[in-house]
Amino acid sequence: MPDYPFATNPVADQDAIVSGPNYRFTLINNNVLRFEWAEDNIFEDRASIFAINRRFSERPKPLIRDTEHGLEIVTPTLHLSYDKKRFSPNGLVADLKGSTTLWGAQWRYGQKPERNLGGTARTLDEIDGRCDVGSGVISRNGFATIDDSTSMLFDGKGFVTTRREGDRVDGYLFYYGLDYRAGMKAFFELSGHTPRLPRWSLGNWWSRYHKYTAEEYLNLMDKFREQGIPLSVAVVDMDWHLVHEKEVPHAGWTGYTWNRKFFPDPEGFAASLHERNLKMTLNDHPHSGVACHEEQYEEMAKFLGHDTSVEKTTILFDPTNPRFVDAFFNILHRSLEKKGCDFWWMDWQQGPYSKIPGLDPLWLLNHYQWLDQIRQVGENNAMVFSRYAGPGSHRYPIGFSGDTVISWDSLRFQPEFTATASNIGYGWWSHDIGGHYGGYRDDELFARWAQLGVLSPIMRLHSTDNMWGSKEPWEYRPQSEQVVRYFMQLRHRLIPYLYTLNVRFAQHDEPLVEPLYWRYPARKEAYQYLNEYFFGPSLVVAPIVDPVSPKTLHAVVKAWLPPTAARHVDIFTGTVYDSNREVEMWRTLENVPTLAPEGAIIPLDAASEPANGGGNPEAFELLVVIGQDGKFDIIEDVTDDAESNKGIRSVDRITHVEWNQASGRLTIDKPTRRAWSVRFLSVLDQDQIQNVSVKAGDASVENVQIGIETSGKLSPGLVVKLPTSSHDGPITIQMKENPQLSVVDLSDKFRKLILDFQMDFALKHDLYAILQEEKPAVVKVGELLNLPCDKSLVGPFVELLIADSR
Repeated sequence: MPDYPFATNPVADQDAIVSGPNYRFTLINNNVLRFEWAEDNIFEDRASIFAINRRFSERPKPLIRDTEHGLEIVTPTLHLSYDKKRFSPNGLVADLKGSTTLWGAQWRYGQKPERNLGGTARTLDEIDGRCDVGSGVISRNGFATIDDSTSMLFDGKGFVTTRREGDRVDGYLFYYGLDYRAGMKAFFELSGHTPRLPRWSLGNWWSRYHKYTAEEYLNLMDKFREQGIPLSVAVVDMDWHLVHEKEVPHAGWTGYTWNRKFFPDPEGFAASLHERNLKMTLNDHPHSGVACHEEQYEEMAKFLGHDTSVEKTTILFDPTNPRFVDAFFNILHRSLEKKGCDFWWMDWQQGPYSKIPGLDPLWLLNHYQWLDQIRQVGENNAMVFSRYAGPGSHRYPIGFSGDTVISWDSLRFQPEFTATASNIGYGWWSHDIGGHYGGYRDDELFARWAQLGVLSPIMRLHSTDNMWGSKEPWEYRPQSEQVVRYFMQLRHRLIPYLYTLNVRFAQHDEPLVEPLYWRYPARKEAYQYLNEYFFGPSLVVAPIVDPVSPKTLHAVVKAWLPPTAARHVDIFTGTVYDSNREVEMWRTLENVPTLAPEGAIIPLDAASEPANGGGNPEAFELLVVIGQDGKFDIIEDVTDDAESNKGIRSVDRITHVEWNQASGRLTIDKPTRRAWSVRFLSVLDQDQIQNVSVKAGDASVENVQIGIETSGKLSPGLVVKLPTSSHDGPITIQMKENPQLSVVDLSDKFRKLILDFQMDFALKHDLYAILQEEKPAVVKVGELLNLPCDKSLVGPFVELLIADSR
């Protein structure tokens, strides 16, 4: 299939190879060793679907001791011993430098992996709670293996093939000690980098399994806009095509002919979505092939030489046939793309089986769909929306995690599931936010799930064909509706931050969501809070996955505040926390702990109700946490500007923002003639206003608005609003030298909480009396914990008392 080129570099340099009868070792770099056994002494130099690059520029120079009965390979990071027999736990052993345990780090071939921190799963279909996520590259032992012995191979002609028969082993040993990032960088170098996603994919997606008409769907999109809720992707589930009509000869899940009863003008429908700044994706369950009722049947049959002279039999789905794959994309899909389909939801659910054992239809669909997208729309605009098909799948984002059960248990597992997937490089999961089917109506559960979706790689609402379970926010009780509306608005406001991290992932192998132990592998706490994760460099998120207490309307999550900086600030409540400790955090439904360390800079779209599509903003709002130096490069593609012309060349525009703590100065190097607002979180002292000055180059900026804002849903703080400037040079905001986060008097907050809590009046008096005492916080905490009441009644006060030790 020459029309689908895929670059690989699979043949290692000869000086990286140590081989002998039936065995071969390849020192790929200081963190990866390939080990092969072949009974016929024929080894594999073709790229596999996992390993596409085995030629690394930097690799160790080994010391080799080769005797009649044994082989030793010694590098600065590895000492391998091999008995020159069929690989076994006794005969193939590697002692690894950089021990992570008291007993050292030793790998033996074939041993069951221990202390592996997990990878991901093919699907969450029908999962209610936890599932097995297999193994990833990261292990607390400091090493892990990936068995590549049975994976498909690229045949060098544009397609794939199976492995040679016989007794063969093809594996990769990753060893990195506590340097988990080194292990993951080696993984990406070996298996390929995650591509950049189009900007619009980072906005809100609407999806529902439902028999919409074109008019109903467009009216719904308009209702979202009227409600001030932005969207970027319109998902049309399977009922876009003929399903139960009499001419359909199968169950109806597969289809490629628009149902004109529901969509009388498919091209007009797609054009109407595009006019609303929405991308359209169509669901495709391809397993039933192409039946004779499909509009594309005759052209497909002619291209494939499918005999229709006697009977128009179904053209079976056969992804192992290169000519069928060619027709699948260039005839079947192309005919629908010409009518407005922007990308495909490949909904393969039939397992890893095909006519040729070892060729997985899901992987074949993902790979060639991705290459076809690149050919049609270019690299930075390509998209696949499909299930995970094993190691190497990170090259084909975005992942569809399947049909989850609607339950608190499902929600409880999803943060960990998403973060752990990064251990196998899979950083772009999209979940059915709110759950797909089963379960029961729970408005609080839906709101918490929506919060998680907004603070996840992809935000996609979805539900099954149930008239009671749809996810329109306005169909829920007012509190949940308002929460979901605000967070969906926030999702689009976050796109400047998300898109930058999307680019960084593609360029530097840094996923948007990372487990805590990626940055703090030596801290035991990092392994205890698996639901907590880094959301880019500037945020730590601790999702709330349990219901609120009916007495306080607060829910609790225990979190660890890593030692990234001396303090963290919750970007919603403004609460300042000492770092490097564990703390219970209590939140009403309106908020979820989202913490920014000192030095954090978070760029937002300044619009409170952003537009559909998620394009480059007309104005920015920066969230800045003072206390230590910080910087952030905002990356935008100029083709995402509102005024960009079609055909303009894709170029990255980078705006460097930097905070210097000692001088108290924020610098925006290229404001690009847009308005800017800067919110210094938890800076609440009125005297700070007098110290603020703003310059564009050397000239003072006029009409600057400076004030303390305490209302709204983001953290209170000092806000500096700059008008649109015609000046192309840097803008500086000058505060006093070495400014600090404010220390807040909590008396009024304590009073309001006690007033609201549903509890005995006598207990309210006791609580208030303790909180008003002139005693150290630790004494007050002790007295609160001794009160004869539920933990939920005193927990919020304990949190605030111990949050900031200043």
